[in-house]
Amino acid sequence: MDSTYTILIADDHPLFRNALFQSIHMAISGANLLEADSLEALLTLLAKEPDPDLLLLDLKMPGANGMSGLMQLRAEYPDLPIVVVSASEEPSVVTQVKSHGAFGFIPKSSDMRELISALNKVLDGDPFFPEGLITNNAACNDLAEKISTLTPQQYKVLGMLSDGLLNKQIAYELNVSEATIKAHMTAIFRKLGVKNRTQAVILLQQLESES
Repeated sequence: MDSTYTILIADDHPLFRNALFQSIHMAISGANLLEADSLEALLTLLAKEPDPDLLLLDLKMPGANGMSGLMQLRAEYPDLPIVVVSASEEPSVVTQVKSHGAFGFIPKSSDMRELISALNKVLDGDPFFPEGLITNNAACNDLAEKISTLTPQQYKVLGMLSDGLLNKQIAYELNVSEATIKAHMTAIFRKLGVKNRTQAVILLQQLESES
């Protein structure tokens, strides 16, 4: 295989990052491997490396609870192939990961041979999802579809809403006017089909609690 791949590993467990490193080196000799142990560290890396070939993402690490990190990354980097590597192997989680636009899902319980096989497949341009772990949860997929229509800025506003910040606090954090935040709120409520911030936060929490 081509040895010029740049692959990002985002996981807060050093032992598992090391296992992924070994697997990737066995699958692709000479790959450029970069690692991050939080969503913030990952976003900093992506600012420096805007065009990596693959991101291996843990769903649960600092700054990324459940699907929120994946959704933010998909919104900000729509062309980046993301493969979720997670210990949460329930069909509902795998289904959500796929509906949020991930390119694949690799269970953390996979052995080295399975990891290498999955990595080879996604680097060849083929999605990888374990057989039997995809369900058709219409309600969940519908909600994921709505949230995927938010712009990156709207998604940030929704996340801050979920953290309990007031409009003026969000405006300060994003360095925009309070009127801009109110306009974002109106757009968010319309896209999610809700009437107020409480309903919007409940929807986001419903989606994340599945993972």
